Amino acid sequence: MKTKLLLILMVVAFSASAQTTASTTPAPIIQYGFSITLEKAKKIIAAAEAFAASKSYTVVIAIVDTGGNLVALEKIDNTQIGSIEVAIGKAKTANNFKRSTKLLEDAIAGGGVGVRVLSLPATPIEGGEPIYSDGKIIGAIGVSGMTSAQDEEVAKAGLAVNK
Repeated sequence: MKTKLLLILMVVAFSASAQTTASTTPAPIIQYGFSITLEKAKKIIAAAEAFAASKSYTVVIAIVDTGGNLVALEKIDNTQIGSIEVAIGKAKTANNFKRSTKLLEDAIAGGGVGVRVLSLPATPIEGGEPIYSDGKIIGAIGVSGMTSAQDEEVAKAGLAVNK
């Protein structure tokens, strides 16, 4: 009887351990690659701008390199001036944290660790996306001027030419 009980406890413990290990396996580390070129940045901005124009969105589109340095910026006519710094901030945040600013926004909205680990300056508002080449981050795009969801649409339209 004791042997059966011991065996059952070992199986349960092993199962729990396996589940814990599987759920805590870290995600693969995304590395930075060579910085985005001006030519590629211009293509992404052109696609984003064309999409914005098709929707009559007035936005600022910013692209930064892997160091968070501004590579290119486009301000569509009549876009509010304040959107310039916000777009740059979204791009830098997406680059520096290696993820969409929407994910950071959601983490903060959920409270907990998301709030505690965010270092400033950061702009954790939807509309910033990393730019990838060969699985590595080469920079990021940030868009500001409309609602955050509309800014995100513009950013993703720009990224579509990078595939």
